[in-house]
Amino acid sequence: MADERGKKIILLVASLSSFLVPFTSSSIIVALPSMALQFHVDAVTLGWITSVYIIAAAVFIVPFGRYADIVGRRKIFLYGVLIFTIASLACALAPSEEILIAFRFLQGVGGAMLFATSVAIVTQVYGPGERGWALGITIATVYAGLSIGPFLGGILTDTFGWPAIFLINVPLGILTIALTLRGVRNEWADAAGERFDLGGAVIYGVMLFTFIYGMLLFPDPAGLAWIAAALGAAIIFYRWEKHQESPLIDFSVFMNNRTFVFSNIAAMINYGATYGVGVLLSLYLQYIQGFSAATAGLILVAQPVVQTIFSPVAGRLSDRIEPRVVATAGMALTALGLSFFIFLTPATPLFAIVASLMVLGLGYGLFSSPNTNAIMSSAHARHLGIASGMVATMRSLGQLLSMAIAMCCFTIFIGPVTITPAVYPALMTGVTVAFVVFTVLCSAGVGISYIRGTIHSV
Repeated sequence: MADERGKKIILLVASLSSFLVPFTSSSIIVALPSMALQFHVDAVTLGWITSVYIIAAAVFIVPFGRYADIVGRRKIFLYGVLIFTIASLACALAPSEEILIAFRFLQGVGGAMLFATSVAIVTQVYGPGERGWALGITIATVYAGLSIGPFLGGILTDTFGWPAIFLINVPLGILTIALTLRGVRNEWADAAGERFDLGGAVIYGVMLFTFIYGMLLFPDPAGLAWIAAALGAAIIFYRWEKHQESPLIDFSVFMNNRTFVFSNIAAMINYGATYGVGVLLSLYLQYIQGFSAATAGLILVAQPVVQTIFSPVAGRLSDRIEPRVVATAGMALTALGLSFFIFLTPATPLFAIVASLMVLGLGYGLFSSPNTNAIMSSAHARHLGIASGMVATMRSLGQLLSMAIAMCCFTIFIGPVTITPAVYPALMTGVTVAFVVFTVLCSAGVGISYIRGTIHSV
């Protein structure tokens, strides 16, 4: 166990890494129209620029989480920051949308290494009485990245062009590497000596990729074929893992853990219902309402600012009150906030949009920290890497589900055309339908969150 100074450095490093990724994601959201103008691409391609990062993260998070349990979480964390930083520089220099998408994928690989280790390291060094608070701080920095991203990303895009939103990651990445090398000494390899299940990792990657790709192809019927292939890969994966001495995922540990399973499902639903909000509102605010990227970013800040304020509070509450109660209340508020956006029109007043974003931010802030606390507290120490990986995988799958819903609406109502004033009514219809789906999905998540079980009595 680290001393107090070491714990603070670890929390700082984990917080910096937790800031980098959401900052980039939220910056990209307000820069999408600028990218479309430079590369002459349609709304679906813009969706791929956002989604390919999440695909890479989803495919690699669990394998890297397990590998980190074996070789050391600090080592994988460091490599993750390095890859993310290099990929950010490459994205800024990308001459075409194809190359940008390729380096966004590499960014996702680095992000997967960060996701799979940062939360696990914080969980390892902070005990049950303070874990919720520490996780709340870490998650608050996620929201800080989301808060600053749209505003600063809008200013950078308007002033220097969209590549600046990637270039700013380079010094932050270098700082994180320097602090880790200087102040973090332990490796935390709780499964040292066990064999890494490479075959399982390959099957798992194929399973997730085919499922995600199929999901993103909807409403094309080919999407069903890809998802069917994913289900076949899932059966093969399960049978493979049952016969491994050191499996990638130990199903016997997690499938008998009700709190872990339902908390992860709740996380996926919550992200599935909320991640696409920024993309939809960015396009709505810039195209339908005519705001600049910087102004749209400033408006979108309302949600993550509230999240940043309430996340540590919710985390602290979950150390004292059963996380199920706090998280379920947060999920219900999130559904309420989403429902307001169903009634958006080209003339919706700005104060109504900001107020709805604040309700959404409050709900999200109350949900996320207690939910993460419930997941990590229900896992054994030797499985913290894989547990952290599962948390991040559910987040990635939820984000992809959210983008799949948004892209499906774009495909149905807009089609493969550049967004011009002639298609604004179709864009408005797509945004409305997407928010209806998000609201229904989040409402179902309230029940899933409530039936998860308890951790304080364990």
